[in-house]
Amino acid sequence: MFSHVALGVADVPAARELYDAILEPLGVNLKFSGDGFSGYGPKGSPEPMFWLLPFNDKEARAGNGTNVAFFAPNRAVVDEFHHLAMSAGATDEGAPGLRQHYREHYYRAYVRDRVGNKPQAVCHSPESPT
Repeated sequence: MFSHVALGVADVPAARELYDAILEPLGVNLKFSGDGFSGYGPKGSPEPMFWLLPFNDKEARAGNGTNVAFFAPNRAVVDEFHHLAMSAGATDEGAPGLRQHYREHYYRAYVRDRVGNKPQAVCHSPESPT
């Protein structure tokens, strides 16, 4: 359904510190980066699907209610996403945990980047038995 998603950020190199760290365990890596933009996509794919860039040379700001949810293969990766985000200077917007009011196995974590964008990692599967 989507070609790509873009988030406005004022300082792309600073934003990359966070997004490089949190996207790697989700199987997403940097595909393109240049003066004022960075594009990420799934490992093994040549195409970026998630972009960081300033838009139309105006101040970047987060949209109210806007968030980008990245699939995590398991709950441990959601936990890692949150830990890496906190280590990279993000703000906690919802620690890893079940949100059963959405779905029985909906396990997610929300963070905010320096601009206020709200990425999340989510796993829809039950925890694997150990």
